[in-house]
Amino acid sequence: MALRSIIDILTFRWLRPSRPEVAVLRMSGVIGGFGPLRSGMSLASMEPLIERAFALPRLSAVALIINSPGGSPAQSALIAKRVRDLAREKEKPVLAFCEDVAASGGYWLACAADEIFVQPTSIVGSIGVITSGFGFTELMEKVGVERRVYTAGEHKSTLDPFRPENAEDVARLKALQEDLHDVFKKTVRDRRGHRLKASEEELFSGEFWAGGRAVELGLADSEGELRQVLRDRFGKRVRLRRVQGPRRLLKRLGVGRGRAGDDGPLFQAALPGPEDWAAGLIAAVEERALWSRFGL
Repeated sequence: MALRSIIDILTFRWLRPSRPEVAVLRMSGVIGGFGPLRSGMSLASMEPLIERAFALPRLSAVALIINSPGGSPAQSALIAKRVRDLAREKEKPVLAFCEDVAASGGYWLACAADEIFVQPTSIVGSIGVITSGFGFTELMEKVGVERRVYTAGEHKSTLDPFRPENAEDVARLKALQEDLHDVFKKTVRDRRGHRLKASEEELFSGEFWAGGRAVELGLADSEGELRQVLRDRFGKRVRLRRVQGPRRLLKRLGVGRGRAGDDGPLFQAALPGPEDWAAGLIAAVEERALWSRFGL
């Protein structure tokens, strides 16, 4: 017999009316892999938490707290799909609560919910695709550095930042962006449907709005704070069960988890090397740039 069942019997909890439970899962940060010291959200990191949320015994709903400026389209789609698959399997509603930002991939995650709630100061939208980079050709000439690249494949060095920009490379990139944008738009149409209240030209332009305006456009359903919405929906006795993973510090040090395919001990720590610190610094700059687009 399960420990929970034994406790229920010994404390006569089975005589009391059951309290509705809502799993609360935070989805915060940049989406995608951003280096060994600054890992973003991915299906690999979020799937165990999502499954744990939907596995609660007296589950009434799952609440997602969204605070993300976006990131990888692939990981956004994979995480959202896992949420929807389990919501259908368990037949439980999903509610999304947007905090500072639910933009780009962050809004993709919010669309996994049946209802989206925002704060008046939330930033919502940015339904588009962006690619950014740098060009160092003139700098290399000034410092006297010669770039040597050898490839097998005509387009293998597409958009190399150390070479002059090529119009054909840009055209291929834009075609790829359009394909990804189409997938994003279809997701929003499928999930929001008749609730969308503006033209697609406006909604899918990549623009973002404050929470109140997002409600007017149909990108969100209403303004609301998590605890109050859940109490109104499920009663004052509703119990919020926060689903959390390993502490961030332990996670970064590698304690409590092995590397993929590692049969070593459960508790182990791998000290980061110089290349890890360099990758972490670059990742921090990229992450800062994503947040700064929204004034944060």
